[in-house]
Amino acid sequence: MNTSNYTERRSEIETYFDRTAVDAWARLTSDAPVGRVRATVRAGRERMRATLLSWLPDDLRGRRLLDAGCGTGALAVEAARRGAEVLAIDLSPTLVGLARERQPTFSSGGRIDFRSGDMLDPALGEFDHVIGMDSLIHYEPEDAVEVIAGLAARTRRSLLFTFAPSSPALEVFKAVGKLFPRGNRSPSIVPVAERNLQRRIDVHPRLLAWDMRRSQRIASGFYTSQAMELVRS
Repeated sequence: MNTSNYTERRSEIETYFDRTAVDAWARLTSDAPVGRVRATVRAGRERMRATLLSWLPDDLRGRRLLDAGCGTGALAVEAARRGAEVLAIDLSPTLVGLARERQPTFSSGGRIDFRSGDMLDPALGEFDHVIGMDSLIHYEPEDAVEVIAGLAARTRRSLLFTFAPSSPALEVFKAVGKLFPRGNRSPSIVPVAERNLQRRIDVHPRLLAWDMRRSQRIASGFYTSQAMELVRS
């Protein structure tokens, strides 16, 4: 991993989600009315969240799960409802604070520990399952795969993540975004071809004990993301 690139990008993401866009994300992840474009993003994220959760056991009692890049905590809540012990972490302390405010009570025995910080911190411990929903889409492929390898080292069963699949539409959106001053836009999404990403994962020395299983693309208006499942051999 190019540590300087990763650190710089992580700082940009933290600044954007903790300051620039926190109100917009608070609204997007609530039941409040939103415009047409954001409605498609909300619908796409809901479908993606449901897809990732469908790849986990219905009964998660006794399982420890990492929600890497938890945002306002919707996925963590659903996992805890199935009985999981969830550690939900995000770079944005503001979004994590909002997640704590929204956290319901659980009758399943599940619980959530919300934290702000780095999902790669080894002090977080080991997990049965790790989910990174749209938390790697701003990193270059080589850095994203290093993050996946770092998470896999602390994962016992399955690792689920999403990436931005390369497409003409995404490339146009990325090019148009560069026309705007950086202070007015989010950190750019980095599209990657599925075959390219799979090749990088297949040859990575710390991922040789992992098998790629399911893959599912979700497209909803201005939201396009692809889920991938890695399972320990």
